[in-house]
Amino acid sequence: MDFFNSALGKNITFVRPPYFLIAGLIGIPHVNYYYAFLFAIYIVSVVGNVFVMVVIILDRRLRTPKYVAVFSLAITDLCGTCALVPKVIDTFLFQHNRIPYNDCLAYMFFCFVFLSMQSLNLVALAIDRLMAIADPLHYHVRVTFKFMFALLGSFWLSVVLLVMISSGLLTRLSFCESVVIKSYYCDHGPIYRIACNDVTPSRVVAGLCPILLLWIPLIFILASYVYISYALSKISVAQERIKAIKTCSGHLSLVAIYYIPILFVYRFAANIHPNVRIITVSLTTLLPAMLNPAVYVLQTNEIRHSVKTTFKMKKVAVK
Repeated sequence: MDFFNSALGKNITFVRPPYFLIAGLIGIPHVNYYYAFLFAIYIVSVVGNVFVMVVIILDRRLRTPKYVAVFSLAITDLCGTCALVPKVIDTFLFQHNRIPYNDCLAYMFFCFVFLSMQSLNLVALAIDRLMAIADPLHYHVRVTFKFMFALLGSFWLSVVLLVMISSGLLTRLSFCESVVIKSYYCDHGPIYRIACNDVTPSRVVAGLCPILLLWIPLIFILASYVYISYALSKISVAQERIKAIKTCSGHLSLVAIYYIPILFVYRFAANIHPNVRIITVSLTTLLPAMLNPAVYVLQTNEIRHSVKTTFKMKKVAVK
């Protein structure tokens, strides 16, 4: 991140503390039960997402552009959970809440990249469903591996660049009064708020990130389903219409799991106790990663059929 300093001013000296103190979950009553719950979420998330990834890799019928996006979502959920949860448990359960300055920024970078990609993976899946239902005759021509890799690659690149900018701007801040981060990890907002110099650039980026990574994707997803609804209304055969709706049910469930808790937090954050808010926000970031694999296994015919076929083959092999 030093290139920000060299580009914006070589002779500027910033007060960088040797470490930060993460204090978000300290002092919450009976919080050890919450750590046990976080560990359970971590195990289920890792097992579930690895399972989905293995199924997609082993079953050749799932090697389609759509499942490239599903695979990307599983990787995002797996890496996001692995980046966040073990460090949270280590920080608070074992009281290792002192984290070096550079380690804190690196921790924030990886958490933000993977957590931010969740919404953009949902956008990729929305585009896939939109093309499949609105223009089924040209779906296989337009939604190719090249198209999906290019789409997801542009999303990953955009997120990495945006997080690099937000992390780099933090290196332009001086911390001369407090080093206590009031969050459960090295969060961007709580970090820049304890700085003692001009935080305007960081505040602007902090306001821009939710717009680019949460609200614009949500608007696009909702708009895509408005158009999908219009396309479905033109299908005269009821059975075909129901079949098309079923192909969207898994994606709609993922969107609901991801966005409903976020909308709840944004709506009621100012009216709830800070301890409750921290726990609610942490669950908002972690529960989708745990529930997404279950949604796809239970609601996607191709994955469910692949799992059944695999288990039948294993039973035959055992006999």
